[in-house]
Amino acid sequence: MALPDFLIVGAMKSGTTTLAAQIAAQKGLFISTPKEPNFFSDDPVYAQGLDWYRNLFEAAAPGDLKGEASTHYTKLPTYPDTVARARQALAEVKLVYMIRNPVARAVSHYIHEWSEGRVSDDMEAAFRTRSELIDYGLYARQIRPWIDAYGADAVHLTSLEAMKADPQGTLEEVTRFLGHAGPVAWVAEREQANVSAERIRKLPLHGLLVRNPVAAFLRRTLVPRGLRDRIRRSRQMTERPDLPKALRRRLEARFAEDHADLAALFPGHPTLALSYPFVNP
Repeated sequence: MALPDFLIVGAMKSGTTTLAAQIAAQKGLFISTPKEPNFFSDDPVYAQGLDWYRNLFEAAAPGDLKGEASTHYTKLPTYPDTVARARQALAEVKLVYMIRNPVARAVSHYIHEWSEGRVSDDMEAAFRTRSELIDYGLYARQIRPWIDAYGADAVHLTSLEAMKADPQGTLEEVTRFLGHAGPVAWVAEREQANVSAERIRKLPLHGLLVRNPVAAFLRRTLVPRGLRDRIRRSRQMTERPDLPKALRRRLEARFAEDHADLAALFPGHPTLALSYPFVNP
């Protein structure tokens, strides 16, 4: 039965792509392609059926520990059926939940939404109207349904801050939790560059005007390179935006409440201090 032994369940904008790439580079470990199928969360993907999902893992070598990394799995309330669907298909599974300073995560999420053209430069308005910017960083709320379904022992909590501080050690901890007995080695060439500060805001009709091969040819042929560069720079977020002070205080207060719930789920966990520098110990 080619079903996964583990899931990296999020959080969005917390380094899951890097972690998945490092796991995939190790002998005896397998990550699906795509690494983020969002099978249990997204209705159109789930509708393709369990056999489609199994096929994602058929290329694994015999004995490999198989997994995937879908951040949609911890995006409540957007995807409410995720855990129930996973529980129906996977009687047992190991879960890796990777978090990040939730304020920093919210800013990265805002930058992503800005680049997609879904929010404006007004951060106050964005956080007022896009509840997911906060919701996806309420880590206790997001991981509790998984703990209820599979038990606390099935969940390994780590963080982007821990991975940055000790990449090799973090990789060893995660793979040991997954049941991998062999040696592992962090591969520097697979590190992901943090490109959030270089996001390019998509134009209306982006697919037609930018990704269309004919449009790309005409741009290169008819528009001088200097003008193309100026247009690109005008749509580029060259510096990471600063949260307004009042908004930062509100976010820190809300995330501090969730921190208390997360600390109750993972008492004494060292990554909590790394990811919540704004919370007094």
